[in-house]
Amino acid sequence: MLRPRISATTIFHRTTTMSLKDDVDVDAVARAGLEKLGYKQEMTRSRGLVHILFMTLAIMAVPFGLSAPIATSLVGGGPAVMIWGWILVSVLTQTLALSLAEICSKYPTSAGAYYWCYRLASPRTRLLASWINGWFTVVGVWTIALSVTFGTAQLVVAGAGIYHPEWNAAPWQTYVIFLGVTAVACGFCLFFNKYLPAIDIICACWTGLGIIVILICVSVKAAAGRHSISYALGHFDPSYSGWTPGWSFFIGLLPPAYVYAAIGMITNMAEEVHNPSEILPKAITWSVPIGALSGVVYLLPILFTLPDVATLLQVASGQPIGLMFTLMMGSRAGGFGLWFIVFGIGMFCAISISCAASRATWAFARDKAIPFHQLFSKISPHLDDVPVNALLLSTVIQVLLGLIYLGSSAAFNAFVGVAVMCLGASYAMPVAISLVNGREDMRDAPFNLGRFGTVINAVAVFWIMFAIVLFSMPAVIPVTKTSMNYASVVFVGFGVISAVWYLINGRFSYTGPFIPKESAGSSESNRSSSPLRQ
Repeated sequence: MLRPRISATTIFHRTTTMSLKDDVDVDAVARAGLEKLGYKQEMTRSRGLVHILFMTLAIMAVPFGLSAPIATSLVGGGPAVMIWGWILVSVLTQTLALSLAEICSKYPTSAGAYYWCYRLASPRTRLLASWINGWFTVVGVWTIALSVTFGTAQLVVAGAGIYHPEWNAAPWQTYVIFLGVTAVACGFCLFFNKYLPAIDIICACWTGLGIIVILICVSVKAAAGRHSISYALGHFDPSYSGWTPGWSFFIGLLPPAYVYAAIGMITNMAEEVHNPSEILPKAITWSVPIGALSGVVYLLPILFTLPDVATLLQVASGQPIGLMFTLMMGSRAGGFGLWFIVFGIGMFCAISISCAASRATWAFARDKAIPFHQLFSKISPHLDDVPVNALLLSTVIQVLLGLIYLGSSAAFNAFVGVAVMCLGASYAMPVAISLVNGREDMRDAPFNLGRFGTVINAVAVFWIMFAIVLFSMPAVIPVTKTSMNYASVVFVGFGVISAVWYLINGRFSYTGPFIPKESAGSSESNRSSSPLRQ
C-alpha cells in the first residue's frame, strides 16, 4: 500500500499552525482570566517562557549588578564576602522568588504586588495596604531603573579612565552621559517594543558568552598575580569599613541584594505573556538558580586574580571595575575588552528594566492612583501597544532625580539602597499578609508551595525586613557627609509624599483595583476564617 509523501515544508507548516492555534487558545484563556481579575486585555501577548525568563535574567544582569557596586563588597571584607555573600543572598532570595511565584500564579496581572495586597488583605485594610504597596512599587521601579542607567553612565566614566586615568569626570559630565544612556533605553522601549523579546534573547547570549570570555581571559592572563584557594574563598578584611567583622560582612551584601532587587518586576509584564499563571512562576523561580550559577562562574576567576584592594579603592571615580580588569589583563586593550562586556550587559539591563518600569507605572495609573492618571493609563495604538505616557513619566522622573548627583553624590547613591528597600517592602507585604491569613488564599494557587509554604514565606519576609535595616546603614564608619547613607531619609521622604497625596487626592479617587463580584466573592470565602478578616 502506497503512503502519500509529506514534505518537510508541509510538516513545518502544520507544526507552526498548531503552535499558533495553541497560542491563540492559551491567550483566550488568559484574556478570560484577566477579566475575572477585573481588567480587560489591552496589551498584545507576545512573550513565552524563554522570552520572559531571559528578560528576568536581563533585569538581574548578574555581571553588571555585581560589578557596578563592587567597591562596597571590597570595603565590606573582600573575597569571602563576595563569594559567600553571593551564595547566601541567592539562597534567601530563592525563598522570596518561590513566594512571589505562588501568589503570581493565582493573580497574574501587571498590577503586581499592590493588586495582591488588595486581594489578600481584609476589606477594612486592603485599600490603604494596596495604596502603600503601589507607591513602594512605583518608587522602587523608578529608582532601580535610575540606578541602572546611572550605574551604566558611571561605567562609561570607568571605561574612559582606562585610557585616560588622569581624567576625573565632573558631576555634570557624568550626568550628561547618564542622559545619553537613558535616551537610548527609552528609545528602544518606544520604537522597538515588538523586538524587545528578541533583544532579551540577545542579552542572554551576550551575558553567557561574556562570562565565559571573562573566565578564560582572566584565568589565562592573571597579570596582577594569582591567589591561593584559601585567599579566594576565605580572605576577609573588614578594616576598610570600620565596622565589627560580623556587621561588615553584612554591609558587603549590598551588591548581591542589588542584583536580585528587581526579581519581581517581570510580574508587571503579566499581560504580555502567554499563559502567565504557568510561565511567570517558572521564570521567577528558575531565574535565581541560573543567576546564582552565573554569578559564581563570574566571581571565581576574579577572586583568584584580584589586584590589590587598597589600589582599587583609591580610584577617584569610586568605580574600580575598569582599573581592576586592566590590572588583571596587563594591558589597557585587554581591560577595555572585558569592561565592554559588562557595559553591554548594563545597556541591555537598562532597556529591559525601563520597559518593566513603564508597565508598573501604567498599571498603577490604570487604577487611578497616580496624578493625571487618565493621561498615564493610555496605550498607544501606533507604537506596538506601548504605554507611551507612562514610559515618558518614568523616564522624566529618573532624569529629574538624577539632578541630585549634581549637588551630592552621596545623596544620589542612596537611591540604590532606596530601590532595594522599596521593592523589597512591596514584595514582602503580600507574602506577609498571606502568612497572617494562614495562607488560606493560596490553597488553590496553580503554583503551590504545599506544606513548606509557611516556612518559605516566613524566611522571605524576615530576609526583607533585615535587608531594609541593613541598607539603611552607612558602608563605612566614622560617618561623614560623603559616606552617610541617606537611603532611610529618602525612603521616609517618599512615604510622606505618598501619604500627603493620599490625603489630598488619593482617598477621593483611589478605590483600589476593580474586582468582579464573582471573583471577589470567591476570594472573600477563602478568607472567612482569616485573622485579618473584619
